[in-house]
Amino acid sequence: MANEEQATQGGASQPGAPAQTEEQTAKKERPRKVKGAEWIEGYHGVGVFLEQHNGRIAPVAWELCGVGRRLADKIQGKLYGIICGHNIDDLAQEAIYRGCDEVYVIDSPQLASYRNWAYTEAILPVIDKIKVTIFLLGATSTGRDLAGTVATRLSTGLTADCTQLDVDPETGLLDAIRPAFLEKQLAVILCKKHRPQMATVRPGVMEPAARDTSRQGRIIKETFALGDDDIPMKVLAVHDEGVGSVDLTQADVIVAGGRGLGEPRNFDLVRELADTMGAVIGASRPVVDAGWIGHEHQVGQTGITVRPKVYVAVGISGAIQHLVGMQNSDVIIAINRDPAAPIFAAADFGIVGDLFTILPLLTQALREKLGDRAGGSSSGNDQGQQPVTGGVALG
Repeated sequence: MANEEQATQGGASQPGAPAQTEEQTAKKERPRKVKGAEWIEGYHGVGVFLEQHNGRIAPVAWELCGVGRRLADKIQGKLYGIICGHNIDDLAQEAIYRGCDEVYVIDSPQLASYRNWAYTEAILPVIDKIKVTIFLLGATSTGRDLAGTVATRLSTGLTADCTQLDVDPETGLLDAIRPAFLEKQLAVILCKKHRPQMATVRPGVMEPAARDTSRQGRIIKETFALGDDDIPMKVLAVHDEGVGSVDLTQADVIVAGGRGLGEPRNFDLVRELADTMGAVIGASRPVVDAGWIGHEHQVGQTGITVRPKVYVAVGISGAIQHLVGMQNSDVIIAINRDPAAPIFAAADFGIVGDLFTILPLLTQALREKLGDRAGGSSSGNDQGQQPVTGGVALG
């Protein structure tokens, strides 16, 4: 294994040149330490936790691969993936295609279902072995639960729910950026004295890593010797409730309503437009807090982060906590009577006017467009995407 590792990192040597040790090669891969630098000896590269459930990768895992690859390149290090579960070999190869240089697979029947204690015991030896300077997890229910335990066991810092990440190539310090001060400002958090620097990343805010089947890397299988009797937590049953039609994270088109609707019954205007477009309904935090619609519809920092192809904001002013949750949408269309509303700064197309007049007209116009194109549509989702393109062109 030592020879294989050296060949991967060191490459070919010049004729007559002395062979480099692994330690010399590792030091060569990172920038020269300068005055005031925060490099801590022995730590290198970026690690990402590849979350999966029942053999299906969590979408945030590929987002972590995307940002992790960028960070690793800036510090001239490798990107390491760590995945736990059972019968997950195919996911490890996919992680190579998504940018990982090495993937550590911990496969055991005891890891088939997530258990905090078991997963912690499985990945801690790997983190200690590879000594990454940065370790990232998704800010999902699993990632948040696991990250806190791992950070505590490693006696290191953890920044939760990051929306941006960057790294200083000279110092190796991770800029973990997240909303703060009632989510009205962004804070940059540093972990100067401990390694690894840990952060959880909000799903949907990072660009997923592109798939490149020509990439090559190493898959290393680790052992997990503990049995069920050694794990103090038992899984009695797993119930997947699902989210039905309210799956904002997978929606191509979202129509979201805000406080500008005035009262709950006016959400019918949003529903009619969404039904016409084949869209999923979203909402801002104030209307969810007021009980107009369920929390599963909430878009924003304290709700769900989304990246649809089209996002229509109806009567939403555009507070920072809402913008953080939808600003990476491909096309944003805003409808608001206040021309100074912050939502227009993020919008690709804006309509200033009374939504109670605009929405019925827009819905009717889209229905007419759908009627003209009905012969070529095969599903509600396809119907939802066609009129949006026409609407944008007309706007």
